[in-house]
Amino acid sequence: MEKMNNALERMKMLVGMEVEEEDTTAASDSFIDDFNRNCTLSTKQRFYGFAICLAAGLTCTLLSMVVFLNPIKFGITFTLGNLLALGSTAFLVGPKRQVTMMLDPVRIYATAVYLATIIIALFSALYVHNKFLTLLAIILEFGALIWYSLSYIPFARSMVSKVMLACFDTDF
Repeated sequence: MEKMNNALERMKMLVGMEVEEEDTTAASDSFIDDFNRNCTLSTKQRFYGFAICLAAGLTCTLLSMVVFLNPIKFGITFTLGNLLALGSTAFLVGPKRQVTMMLDPVRIYATAVYLATIIIALFSALYVHNKFLTLLAIILEFGALIWYSLSYIPFARSMVSKVMLACFDTDF
């Protein structure tokens, strides 16, 4: 029974149901701390927000394939879909914890590469207007998204790296 209670408490912590003990004497109240205090959502509201934001993100990503031949529309809708899908997890864990998790030393490089590819994709779609460069940037963005997502699964990146090395090993 104790194991089940521990698992339930850990699950609650992962979805942001339990509020961490805050030091009330701290004088450094940041914008995100104020935002977190003023935007408390129930568990049901968090799941609805997550589902709606994720559905909107997936819809934008899928609709971007319809307008693939127009690099401006494609780059904007694909990137907006990715940002909405990424932002959907902030409903589950909260915006402060989301940023903290993104800047965690384990995934700081994956986050930086992912955000950089988003900027490159938007730049190539909005400024350069080159279909090939936009497609290349979107492929890089998709790969960075997968690598970033794998950083949340324990040992997933090392496993994928080993599998890829085994698949492309040319030494007989």
